[in-house]
Amino acid sequence: MLKRGVLFFCCFVSVCGFSQDIFGKWKTIDDKTEAAKSVVEIYKENGKVFGKIVDILNPDKKDALCTKCVDEEKNTPILGLVLIKNMKPDGEYYKNGTIFDPEKGKKYDCSLKLTNNPNILQVRGYIAFFYATQYWERVNE
Repeated sequence: MLKRGVLFFCCFVSVCGFSQDIFGKWKTIDDKTEAAKSVVEIYKENGKVFGKIVDILNPDKKDALCTKCVDEEKNTPILGLVLIKNMKPDGEYYKNGTIFDPEKGKKYDCSLKLTNNPNILQVRGYIAFFYATQYWERVNE
């Protein structure tokens, strides 16, 4: 009986620990209107963390192009756009990468961090000492 309890506890802890990372799909929330805008999938590639738009929640914007993007991304679909690039773990944060705002056409330094609620991701964009913060909600599939 005790062995089963210990086994259950170990399985429970490992499942909870596994679910408490930033990887997966997140619903972006507009910080002004509080409306859900898109779904971003955060993933690891070559030891760095990236995030790309995998769904646009407003049906009128599903085919929108990134007119404010630059270089090879200019006028490409926003759906599929990699907006978080080159993040690296640093303690409880992911830092040293960037996030791009396709509506404003601006790139910001970025940090990502789970809040006390593992289903809420703090996304912070920086320019020098100024920053803006959004809180994205985990998409449970």
